[in-house]
Amino acid sequence: MSPFADQSASAGSLSGVQRRAVQALLELAPVVDQLGSRFADAGHEIALVGGPVRDILLGRGSKDLDFTTSAHPDVIERLLSGWADHVWDIGKAFGTIGSRKGDWVLEVTTYRSETYDPTSRKPEVAYGDSLEGDLARRDFAMNAMAVRLPSRQFVDPYGGIEDVANKRIRTPGTPEDSFSDDPLRMMRAARFAAQLGFTPDPAVVTAMTAMADRITIVSAERVRDELEKLICADHPRIGLDLLVSTGLAKHVLPELPALLETADEHQRHKDVYQHSLTVLDQAIDLEPRLSVPTPDFVVRFAALIHDIGKPKTRRFEDGGKVTFHHHDVKGAKMARKRMKALRFSNEQIDQVSKLIELHLRFHGYGEGEWTDSAVRRYVRDAGDQLERLHVLTRADCTTRNRRKAESLRAAYDDLEARIDRLKEQEELDALRPDLDGNQIMQILDIPPGREVGEAYKFLMDLRLDEGPLGEERAREKLLQWWSERS
Repeated sequence: MSPFADQSASAGSLSGVQRRAVQALLELAPVVDQLGSRFADAGHEIALVGGPVRDILLGRGSKDLDFTTSAHPDVIERLLSGWADHVWDIGKAFGTIGSRKGDWVLEVTTYRSETYDPTSRKPEVAYGDSLEGDLARRDFAMNAMAVRLPSRQFVDPYGGIEDVANKRIRTPGTPEDSFSDDPLRMMRAARFAAQLGFTPDPAVVTAMTAMADRITIVSAERVRDELEKLICADHPRIGLDLLVSTGLAKHVLPELPALLETADEHQRHKDVYQHSLTVLDQAIDLEPRLSVPTPDFVVRFAALIHDIGKPKTRRFEDGGKVTFHHHDVKGAKMARKRMKALRFSNEQIDQVSKLIELHLRFHGYGEGEWTDSAVRRYVRDAGDQLERLHVLTRADCTTRNRRKAESLRAAYDDLEARIDRLKEQEELDALRPDLDGNQIMQILDIPPGREVGEAYKFLMDLRLDEGPLGEERAREKLLQWWSERS
C-alpha cells in the first residue's frame, strides 16, 4: 500500500509520510543496510536516490535500486566486489558501477555535476562533491529525493514528496533551465505522465511548448527509448496527448499530429487522431490474448499509427464523400521510414509495417463467405504476426453503432474459429508446398535457378488454393504444369 493511502497532501502531514516512506525502506533490508554500512565504514557517503525513492512513496516496489555516492568509480567497484554476486563496469565512463545481490540489481553512481553545451546532444559529466549538488541536477523534483545510508535520513530539498502526494511533475529549478540543459527531459515529462498518471505543472507545459524544437538536438536513439517507454506505459494516451499539444510530436513523430488534419469542419468522417488513440486503448485491453510478454510495444505502436497513411491518401468525392484508398499500403511505407529514422530494430520495423499493411485485410469478410483458400492466404501473409493481427483488427472497431460492432465481432470470431479448424487439419503454422526445392529439381531434372523458384511458387499457390495434396498428387500437378509451361 502507498504511504499516501491515508494521508492528505497538506504540509502538516508530510512528516508522517516521510516516516512511512523510511519505514517502507525497511522492506529492502538487509541489502540497503549492508551497502550503506560498507560505504560508511570506508569513509564514503552513499544514498538511495531518484526513482526508487519515488516508487517507495507510491507503493511501487522494484528490485532495481539506484544509489549515489561520494566514492569514485574505482572505489565503488572495489567496495562492491566480494560483496555483490556479480559486478559490471559498463557505465564506468559515466561514473556508474552496476551489480547484482541476490534478486536485487544495484547501480551506484558517483555524485555528478553536469554542464551542457546548448548545441550538444550529450552533457559533459564531472564528479560532484555533495548529495545536494547531485540532486540539483536531477530532471524532476519527484526524482530529486534521497535517503542517506545507513542513517536513513530523508533528503528532499525541492519538495518532491509534495509532488508525489499531489501527482504533479515539476523541475527542481526553472523548467526552461532544465530543458535547455537536457531537452530529452521534455520527453521524460510526457513519459512520466503516461507511467504514473501525474500532471505536469503549468510552467512545465509552457516551457515544453516554447522549447519543443530543442528536442531536435537529441539523438534518435534516446528519443526512441523514451517513446517506447511511453507507449508501453499504463496510460500512454495521456503522454501522447501531451506530446501533441506541446508540439513535441511534430519533431519526434510528426505522423501523429498530422492525423488531426484529416478532420473537416463538416465532420463528414471520424476524427482519425482520436480514433487512433481509441484503437490503442482497445489494443491494450486485448493484450491478454497475446502469448508474447506484455506490454507489447509492437502491437501498441501498430495500433497507434495504423492510419498514418490517411492524410496522404484523403480524397473528396462527389456528394462530400471522403476516401482513403490504399492508406494501409501508404501507412506501412511511412511507418517503415519513421521507425528507421528513430533507429528501431529491423525486426520491430518489419513487424509493425506488416501489421499496418494487413490491418484492412479482414474488412469484407462478413459481407461474403471467404473460401478456405482466402483464409489460408490470410494466415500465410500474416505469418508470425497473426496473433498480433487478430488484436489489431479487433481493436480497430471503434463504431458507436452497437449492432455493427457486434456484427464485426461475430465475423472475426468466425474467422478465428475457421483458422483454428484449418490449423488443426492442415498445420497452417508451417504452410509450405508438398514438395521442397530438392524434390522439384529431381522431378523436373533441372539445376538450381529461377525455374525452381517459379515451380515452388506454383506449388505454394496450389497448396493455398486446395490445401494439402500429398507428394504423389503434387508431383502429378507439377509435371502437368511443367509440360504446359514448356
